[in-house]
Amino acid sequence: MFAMIIKRIFSAIPVLLIIATLTFCLVRVVPGGPFDEDKNLPPEIIKNLEAKYNLDKPIAEQYLLYLGRLVRGDLGVSYKYVDRTVTDILGDAFPVSLQLGLAGLTIAMLVGIPLGTLAATRRGTFIDVLAMFISTAGISVPVFVIGALLIYVFGIWLRLLPVGLWESPAHMILPAVTLAFGPTAYLARLTRASVLEVLEKDWVRTARSKGLSGYATVSRHVLRNALVPVVTVLGPLTAILVTGSFVVEFVYAIPGMGRFFITAVMNRDYDLIMGTTLLFAVLLILTNTLVDIIYHFLDPRIRVED
Repeated sequence: MFAMIIKRIFSAIPVLLIIATLTFCLVRVVPGGPFDEDKNLPPEIIKNLEAKYNLDKPIAEQYLLYLGRLVRGDLGVSYKYVDRTVTDILGDAFPVSLQLGLAGLTIAMLVGIPLGTLAATRRGTFIDVLAMFISTAGISVPVFVIGALLIYVFGIWLRLLPVGLWESPAHMILPAVTLAFGPTAYLARLTRASVLEVLEKDWVRTARSKGLSGYATVSRHVLRNALVPVVTVLGPLTAILVTGSFVVEFVYAIPGMGRFFITAVMNRDYDLIMGTTLLFAVLLILTNTLVDIIYHFLDPRIRVED
């Protein structure tokens, strides 16, 4: 297990290098530059700014300079947020997105997995139909519609919860529920399909024939095997939720990574785009490694590669 973790860490280095290289090339392929949108800047000022940030140098030299900074742990500076480094921006935004993402993931797991299990064990009944209707709606309805509906009902009509900003635990409830709506529906459908597949196994019929109750069969035996494919999607799902959802953060005016990333793309803020992309890649690698570890505990027959 420990050898596998060390191997993943070292194998992540070339992966991150490839991601950094591709991102570096892609952001510079897009026409225009970081300062082209500001029509009030004279050409002389633009040239001075480009010289300050080494944007006047050849692309190959810019790439080598960036790699040199990256090796030293320097993610660069923002071209639009004056006197702020990318590390400072991500340091402020990431904890907010982390809290929101983990809250959304927790809700999705606590609701989606039991809902899918209940639908599978009550296959063909009204409970199954209702659960699948809710999950289909959760996948189909856009997140901004869900956010607007929750704001109207719980914030404006009932006046129970705050509808914006990020100042207290109460401010987290509506954004977390909004963010969790789609993943909850997806996990419910995936869990239902996986549980149904396991319920058809011969050893499940054997357990039932020996007098084991339906609840004991599902809770002790079926779920442990059925959750393996569910855990598989939790890795990338966690990375996506934790790095922030622009739509949710925009609707609720939350200062998370999603808003900064989209703003950086619109402003062609090269270093901020690359820093956010690399952070997402690191989180994806970490969560996938964690998923492999969980595999081993869910089913010891699954061999973790050394």
